[in-house]
Amino acid sequence: MFPTADLPDTIPVFPLPGALLLPRARLPLHIFEPRYLAMLDDALKTPHRLIGMAQPREVPEGCEAKLHRIGCAGRVTAFSETEDGRYMITLSGISRYRIQQEVSGFAPYLKAEVTWDGFARDLGPGEEDNGFDRAPFLDLLSRFFESRGLSTDWDSLKEAEEELLINSLSMLCPFAPEDKQALLEAPSLSTRRETLVTLIEFALRGGSNEEVMQ
Repeated sequence: MFPTADLPDTIPVFPLPGALLLPRARLPLHIFEPRYLAMLDDALKTPHRLIGMAQPREVPEGCEAKLHRIGCAGRVTAFSETEDGRYMITLSGISRYRIQQEVSGFAPYLKAEVTWDGFARDLGPGEEDNGFDRAPFLDLLSRFFESRGLSTDWDSLKEAEEELLINSLSMLCPFAPEDKQALLEAPSLSTRRETLVTLIEFALRGGSNEEVMQ
């Protein structure tokens, strides 16, 4: 757990479409681009070992790429190096943040000044969702997985804690990057669950099927 006072004002930012990280969840990543290998090397030298994940905004072709202002920072808690110099890492979600401004410098990757204000709940204990009704939720999820040809360990889903279940599905389900951003910005676990249900119902009604699984 991080006290708010220990969170840095500037962090490296990894813009990766569709890769969602949430507080108290874990995100495995495969790092191979030289600029992001440099980012990881630098992050490992810091006491906090934080990397901020962020979603690029959808912009018209030819326009300057921009990032959503809200992302989630994770601490590097596991990594291994392959023989050809790539890294397999795990980020453990610490807290969401809001980008204040991008930082120019000599690093080959993006850095940003961030504020952690408004996300104190992320640093606390796990959330509960008092309105969660597991049986109809899993029935809806089963129809969604069947429609997408996906499989899972249903026994584990039946036993998983509410936050772990909802956040894991938010991260892993094949939704578009803008939908992932909506799940990230949900102010509470119950709001995230409601957003997740809406996205699943939309997909089952014939919404876009062009999303890519992480």
